[in-house]
Amino acid sequence: MRAAIAGDEAAYRSLLAALAPVIRSACRGGFSRFGAQPNDVEDVVQETLLAIHLKRHTWQQSEPLTPWVLAIARNKLIDHLRRGGRAVKVPIDDVIDTLEAETPEQPLDGQEVALMLQTLPDRQRSIVQAITLEGQPIKDVANRLNMKEVAVRVALHRSLKAMAQVYRSKLS
Repeated sequence: MRAAIAGDEAAYRSLLAALAPVIRSACRGGFSRFGAQPNDVEDVVQETLLAIHLKRHTWQQSEPLTPWVLAIARNKLIDHLRRGGRAVKVPIDDVIDTLEAETPEQPLDGQEVALMLQTLPDRQRSIVQAITLEGQPIKDVANRLNMKEVAVRVALHRSLKAMAQVYRSKLS
C-alpha cells in the first residue's frame, strides 16, 4: 500500500489482487453471520475495493493495513444489508392461527378507535392519526413534528402496541 500511495501502479494492482480474496472471505463470513444469502458477496467486494481506492489516502501508514481494510469491508457489508432490507418470508400457514387470534370478530367502529386514540399522549396520537388514518408518509410526519423518521416509526409502533393493549383489556 505504501508503494501504491507513492505511485507504483504495479504494486497497487498486486495489492488489490491480494486483498480481494481476504475481503471476499470476510464478506462471506459476514453474510453468514447475519443470516443473509451470500448472493451479493462480489458486489460488496467490489464496493470495498472501490472504497479502498477512493480512501487510500486516509490510511495511516504507521498502522497495520488489514484492520483498516476489514473495517471498510464490514461497513460496506452493513450498508449492503441495510439497502437490501432483511425481509423474512414466513409461509402464511405457519402464522394463520396467530393472525386469527389477533383479528377482532367485529370490526372496530370510529368511536372505539377515537376512544383508544384518546388514551395516547398528544404526540403519539398525532402520529397514529396522520399515518394510519390519514395515510400521510412517515417522512412528512417526521418533518412536520421535527423528528427523525426512525423516531416516528418507533413512536408509531409503540402507540399501536399500546392501543392493542387497551383493546385487549376491554375484551377481558
